[in-house]
Amino acid sequence: MARKIGSRYTVHQVIGRGSAGTVWLGEGPDGPVAVKLLREDLASDQVLVGRFVQERAALTGLDHPRVVGVRDMVVDGDDLALVMELVQGTDLRSRLERDGVLPPQAAVSVIADVADGLAAAHAAGIVHRDVKPENVLLDLAAPPGPGGAPRAKLTDFGIARLVDAPRRTRATRIIGTPDYLAPEIIEGLEPRAAVDIYALATVLYELLAGFTPFGGGHTGAVLRRHVTESVPPVPGLPDGLWRIIAECLAKAPASRLRAAELAERLREQLPALAGLPGIVVPAQGRAPAEEALTPAEAVYAEVDAGPGTHKRRRGPAVPLVPGPSPDSTRDTHTSLRRPSPQELASYAAESRAQRTAAVPAGHRKGRRALVRRRRLLAVLLAVVLLLAGAAAAWTAFAAEPPAGPGAGAGGGAGTHAGARPGGPQPPVSSNAPR
Repeated sequence: MARKIGSRYTVHQVIGRGSAGTVWLGEGPDGPVAVKLLREDLASDQVLVGRFVQERAALTGLDHPRVVGVRDMVVDGDDLALVMELVQGTDLRSRLERDGVLPPQAAVSVIADVADGLAAAHAAGIVHRDVKPENVLLDLAAPPGPGGAPRAKLTDFGIARLVDAPRRTRATRIIGTPDYLAPEIIEGLEPRAAVDIYALATVLYELLAGFTPFGGGHTGAVLRRHVTESVPPVPGLPDGLWRIIAECLAKAPASRLRAAELAERLREQLPALAGLPGIVVPAQGRAPAEEALTPAEAVYAEVDAGPGTHKRRRGPAVPLVPGPSPDSTRDTHTSLRRPSPQELASYAAESRAQRTAAVPAGHRKGRRALVRRRRLLAVLLAVVLLLAGAAAAWTAFAAEPPAGPGAGAGGGAGTHAGARPGGPQPPVSSNAPR
């Protein structure tokens, strides 16, 4: 059934659905378009509507062949919509689920295209914040790239940023998808361009290996791995390509490549990757049921419990907000509660307990005795130093000669009784002139 969006657009049918809203096939003055209609509760948020209008120039001005262009932004009653370029193809997640891992040359070609789009966005001051396979569209109508790879376009630019209104992102919220979150986001820092590079390198890893480097299991474990664990290498991957991935997955944002540099270095690898088949990497590690939950991580376990949620060791991202049934039409924006101070404190308590448990009981007793001896020695030393200082002060005071007039031999004459101090005084007469 046709529906009017503003005065210029008509939508006909839903072609996608996510947590931020639905995507419709529509028609505009210049032909077919895709219209992302944001949820009604978002449209009623006046703060969000204000940000939506403010972002109009930035998003509509981002014109690059590797970015799904935003043609218009519509605010009309309860309708809040992005009018976007219509891409004839599929998203990268669907391609992964249907065909499995990509050959290295095709995977690198796709990611280089996305890096080009990120470079243009970062130059315009826009951070995507939610780079993942669901947000990469493969343009099947365009001529293929190296190795027969379809040309890629990055979509949903600004969606996370728009929905991230001040009232929605208190200190207890994290914006993004767990498998692709950079460590600095988990630690509460402001997202910069480097978070997109980290996420894009994670997507490349997934295209090559079939799973994300830190994904699998409950969300708390995923977040912990991002911050604390080193990226596991992909067996059989050429060294040059692996160095690029490892550099972009560095924990420190400043150590990662910039988007334009990443695209250039990836394309330098393309000739060496020609003809290489897809890499088969068996999933490693414990299954979620075998992985013990720490008390601090148990708060996150709820998102993986219950019917309709996605419990899996490896593969697509673990959803942050579970629904009554799996959403097969791709989420484009999710949010997660950040740990409270009490939950963070429990991490420290667990760490201390683990360090204590790692020391044998006999060694712990010996260590405590040594600590007591050192404390007693420090107290005794302080007392000795205090007594020595007091004795030195008393000796110096006793040896000082007494002060005052006439003291000692040849001390000079004293003052006459009744004389004024301060030297000779002139005589005083009652006849003195007044």
